[in-house]
Amino acid sequence: MTETPGNESGRVRWTDEMLDKLTSNVSELRESVSELRESVSEVKDSVDGVRITTQGLLQLALQQQQENEARKAEIAEANRKYEEEKQESDRRFYTLLDEVRYLNRRGDRNNGES
Repeated sequence: MTETPGNESGRVRWTDEMLDKLTSNVSELRESVSELRESVSEVKDSVDGVRITTQGLLQLALQQQQENEARKAEIAEANRKYEEEKQESDRRFYTLLDEVRYLNRRGDRNNGES
C-alpha cells in the first residue's frame, strides 16, 4: 500500500492492483463459504442418517427386550407348572408306596397267622 505525498494523515490510496487483489480475495472467500455450506449440509444429512439408524436400532432393541421379557415369563410359568406337576406326582408316588407297604405288612401278618 502506498501513501500519497499529499496525504499526511496516513490514509492509504487504493490502487487498481490492490482493488483487484481485494476482489479476488473476496471471491475466494465466497467460494470457501459456499464449500463450507455444502460440507455443513452433507454433515447435517449424515447426522440425520445416523439419527434415523439409531432410532431404528433402539426400536429393535426395545422390541427384542419385550420379546425376551415375554419369553422369561413363559419359562417361569412353565417351570411353576412343572414344579406343581412334580409335587403332585411325588404325592401320588408316596401314597402308592405307603399302600404297598401297608399291603406288604398285612400280607406278612396274614402269612404269619396261617
